[in-house]
Amino acid sequence: MADFLIPDWPAPANVRALQTLRDGGSSPAPWNSFNLGDHVGDDAARVAANRARLRTELPGEPCWLRQVHGVEVVDVAQVAAGTEADAAYATQAGRVCVVMTADCLPVLFCNRQGTVVAAAHAGWRGLLAGVLENTLAAMHCPPGEVMVWLGPAIGPDNFEVGDEVRSAFVAHDAAAGEAFRPQAGGKWLADLYALARRRLDAAGVVAIHGGGLCTVADAGRFFSYRRDGVTGRMASLIWLA
Repeated sequence: MADFLIPDWPAPANVRALQTLRDGGSSPAPWNSFNLGDHVGDDAARVAANRARLRTELPGEPCWLRQVHGVEVVDVAQVAAGTEADAAYATQAGRVCVVMTADCLPVLFCNRQGTVVAAAHAGWRGLLAGVLENTLAAMHCPPGEVMVWLGPAIGPDNFEVGDEVRSAFVAHDAAAGEAFRPQAGGKWLADLYALARRRLDAAGVVAIHGGGLCTVADAGRFFSYRRDGVTGRMASLIWLA
């Protein structure tokens, strides 16, 4: 039986969200065991079985995207599975938004009225390029009425990046330098959560929940590409009931 994490945030009663974990599926090592990614080398039948298990928890088939670390946002009612995008939103009940991750930051959105939800895949490239801002724009509601949940991602003690990554963020926002800690050899430890919060704050979002779950540090619950290389993918899902 697969285990799930239910986001702890004050979302409206008709907003439902789910974060998958790595246990409870049928995939063998190194994808063990509840791998939902069909692009990581796992047997297609195993992935299909895992997705079928997940489907029993949902009101409909999720709109699985082909994620490319970009900023494209789509309406799940208007696109087919496999569409190239890194965020999706829904305004109709039963339409399930989903993003897959294994270190990148999954971000779930809803408004206080419970009329629109969204999910975004925010690795550092997408975060820098504006995927969160694009998602907020696609929701067509004031950012002050939006609440956000930050799902499990690579934590600030494990996300080592080069100086070019820090320089790119600082070029956009000088104060973003506070989210980086210097390491030997010109490297930096980046706080992806802090960087996301800065972007959301600047966009006008005040209700930001979650954060602090490190995929690298918790091998028992989370897949991590940085830690393992070949590994599975988790899903972060949200929909309107």
